[in-house]
Amino acid sequence: MILISKEIFMKITIIAGARPNFMKIAPIIHAIQKAQFDGKDISYRLVHTGQHFDEKMSNTFFTQLNIPEPHVNLNCGGGTQAEQTAAIMVAFEKELMENPTDLVLVVGDVTSTMACSIVAKKLNTKVAHVEAGIRSGDMSMPEEINRIVTDSLTDYFFTTTPWAGENLLKSGVAADRIFLVGNVMIDTLLANQHKFEPPKFWEDYQLKKKEYFVVTLHRPANVDNADKLKEMIHEITSNVKGLPIVFPMHPRTAKIYKELGISAPNLFIVDPLGYHEFNYLVENALGVITDSGGITEETTVMGVPCITLRDNTERPETIEIGTNELIGTDPKAIKPALEILLSKKKKKGGIPYLWDGKAAERIINYLLNL
Repeated sequence: MILISKEIFMKITIIAGARPNFMKIAPIIHAIQKAQFDGKDISYRLVHTGQHFDEKMSNTFFTQLNIPEPHVNLNCGGGTQAEQTAAIMVAFEKELMENPTDLVLVVGDVTSTMACSIVAKKLNTKVAHVEAGIRSGDMSMPEEINRIVTDSLTDYFFTTTPWAGENLLKSGVAADRIFLVGNVMIDTLLANQHKFEPPKFWEDYQLKKKEYFVVTLHRPANVDNADKLKEMIHEITSNVKGLPIVFPMHPRTAKIYKELGISAPNLFIVDPLGYHEFNYLVENALGVITDSGGITEETTVMGVPCITLRDNTERPETIEIGTNELIGTDPKAIKPALEILLSKKKKKGGIPYLWDGKAAERIINYLLNL
């Protein structure tokens, strides 16, 4: 008797390039694995472009989030924006030609997202974009260019909110190609919340729940100007009523910070943390001060007040519905914002529609029924 193997119905190549991507691909891979267990004809190949590759941190995130080892690492780290885009395109073209697929799935808005979308379309391969349609309107941000280019090439648009869908409709995307699924970042947050644990320095710094702040800064508008960064840190440390401030420092920020020669008794600079440790800090903080978009989503779901040091945001739902306050990049705006946060007037937000931990399941169900 000859057994004929059943042909896989759908092959998906999943792209990850930078640390924020890991949190987004984890639930998608788990949803594919669940579909396979349920007998669905679907397979995936995980491609790590190496855009941001810190072996220690990558291994930590992959282990904590239960992500299988990538099938391949393209090792395209370093260089200018153009050099990195070119390196990823050259390497991924070879990868895709050697390992053809039905669909290339990209997430977020990093350089890898855009570069791999271009390669896929040039090789006549369908593209699905998770977190499609988000816009800041700020073309000085590399991420905004990545979003626009990627969405101009995408076949299937998976959105986090109705706002994102409206942006796509305005740009001419047909409604039947837009799928409101929720937020895969929140899938990961909710799936891991019971695993959050205090970082090793918790007791050393005598931290207490809801009696400290978390700060993260990495965007050029905030950290490339040494005087501005120095003033921002001064405004933060001086206006939290002496409460501890934990600052897991991005390598980009650390280079400049070392030259500032500043310190404060309530400021604790720490290395980047694993997913479980960092989100334990955020969940138990009195407030968060950041210029990250992703963190504003997590604070919204965890109900933690958040001050964002940016002039615009691609995530308006975190302001309209969530706990986020957008105050701009002027250091002088920090004191009044902290006064409100420390008062009884602080913002109490809600959770956006479909941010329920099931976004990845919806994505895979849609793809299997295209």
